[in-house]
Amino acid sequence: MDDASWDAFLAEAVTPRFPDGLTIVDGLGQWRGSDGAIKQERSKLLIILAPPGGDARQMLDEISQEYKGRFGQEAVLQTLDETCTAFL
Repeated sequence: MDDASWDAFLAEAVTPRFPDGLTIVDGLGQWRGSDGAIKQERSKLLIILAPPGGDARQMLDEISQEYKGRFGQEAVLQTLDETCTAFL
């Protein structure tokens, strides 16, 4: 995935669903593919804070499906957790 493709995905699939903000961390992912081989590639950690309830879970699932389709991924890791956050 090149930077322009990521920027387009962010603008078209993520930001419209979570316009209040998010954080992106660049990383290097490693996993065992369905063929058994260890694979590595650049990765993005997308952190989205959203209030509980509402449509957040559905929107996160939609973003994951869009990412898999656009970038040919077997899976997308999604972690959901409750947290207490504040901007001070």
